[in-house]
Amino acid sequence: MLTIRQLRYFDALARCQHFGRAAEECAVSQPALSMQIRELEEFLGTELFERRPGALILTEAGVEIAQRAGAILSATRDLIDLAQHRNKLLSGSLRLGVIPTLAPYLLPYVLPRLQREHPALRLDLVETQTKVLLGELTRGALDVLLMALPVDNPELVSLHVLTDRFLLAVPADDPLPENARVTPSDVEERKLILLEEGHCLRDQALDYCTQARSRVNASLGATSLATIMQMVACGYGVTLVPEVAIDVELRDDRVKLLRFAEPQPSRIVGLVWRRTSPRELDFKSLGQMIASSLNGPRQDMRATGPPVPPCALEGECAADKGRRIPRRKESRP
Repeated sequence: MLTIRQLRYFDALARCQHFGRAAEECAVSQPALSMQIRELEEFLGTELFERRPGALILTEAGVEIAQRAGAILSATRDLIDLAQHRNKLLSGSLRLGVIPTLAPYLLPYVLPRLQREHPALRLDLVETQTKVLLGELTRGALDVLLMALPVDNPELVSLHVLTDRFLLAVPADDPLPENARVTPSDVEERKLILLEEGHCLRDQALDYCTQARSRVNASLGATSLATIMQMVACGYGVTLVPEVAIDVELRDDRVKLLRFAEPQPSRIVGLVWRRTSPRELDFKSLGQMIASSLNGPRQDMRATGPPVPPCALEGECAADKGRRIPRRKESRP
């Protein structure tokens, strides 16, 4: 008899291609997992894996069955969600995936409110790059993603939460004045430092500064905005900074931020979930909470001083109404 347990073990082994790692993921012993895989193969009447010394490879039948098993497991999780969360808004377990260029900047505003207003919610967080998150969402390992839109997959649904505009971070001694409205040509004249390959923020910056591709400093790449901002502070180049990151990443007087001329470059930030998920009301409620948590002046999480204007949720940002973006003054080490 075919069981959900066998499909779950098979799905883990198909992804890990290693009995030990798959057993660890499923929290069972390796012999127990091997026995279930063998019983599954006997029931289906076909070998799912080609076993070689030091290698485990899916057979042709195994590849197709793995795809179907993933869809069955995803549908099973959705069925459980429907039963457990019916008429209970934001309760139980919620597995949220967030890209690294959003997690440290949005979550400090959202998590305390979630905990306060929805104490029955158990939130599990995964922070990694977009491609990995989409794979985990599709196979049902995550419930919803907070990421940059759009997403090109008819099986997924997205919700626009906010518009996050970019600013240009330059060394404080750059000849451009703080009240300047910069253009792509200003970026093209300077060394552009970006996150390493795989980060969607890198692609978004290059889409705006198309001519700057040849001047991207290929030898300087980082996995975090914090590192890149230190490179800018030390005079290695310039970078594009999302507006939501200003509170955290504008750390000393060696860096200044400049607004772009209209139309300002930006990214759309939103939530993404499977079309088959029964928790649409949960996700829409979460989206509203994220937007309202950022709507209005935010308290600077690092230092005292004037608050940073919010990102563009509705209408104009306060910085576009005559206010300059404040620069933090801190003592240098």
